[in-house]
Amino acid sequence: MNFNAEQFSATHQANLTAAAGLSQKAFAGFERLVELNMAAGKAAVGETFSGMQALMTAKSPQDLLAVQAALIQPAFEKSVSYGRHLADIANSTGAEFTKAVEGKMAESEKAVKSLVESSLKNAPAGSDAAVAAFKTAFEASQTATEALKKVAKQAADSAEANLKSVSAQAEASVKAAMAKAKIKA
Repeated sequence: MNFNAEQFSATHQANLTAAAGLSQKAFAGFERLVELNMAAGKAAVGETFSGMQALMTAKSPQDLLAVQAALIQPAFEKSVSYGRHLADIANSTGAEFTKAVEGKMAESEKAVKSLVESSLKNAPAGSDAAVAAFKTAFEASQTATEALKKVAKQAADSAEANLKSVSAQAEASVKAAMAKAKIKA
């Protein structure tokens, strides 16, 4: 198979289009992150001042402890919510990247397979044994690649599940500790 200038140009254009798409996805994710941080920062400033005002109105140490306890729960809930939003942004942006990369890899694998098959069809006479060996090796490499993709996907899914589990356990532990602190107060 001859690789001509038109094929090279088309491949180059497709790669540029894919890179532009990935750049757009990256900027969209970054934009969502900036929006989240701006909203969280704005809310934190307002809540800090209202919290300080509430603390200044406390007339006794018991009042001060009660105000502090009342401020801790919403702060914790906002922190958990922020973490969830942050994880959502990371997961969705990562999923978009993964989808785009997997699509490009499938396209590349198809092109390589087509090139190999075309080249093997044009193999010189008497090279049947070599062609058969090459086909077997190529198919084995394709099978190994698929197995590695599955293992990587399983590892990523497992890591995400473990992260969610650890986050849920940490959240439950903090809530339990806060409940105990309220009982003592």
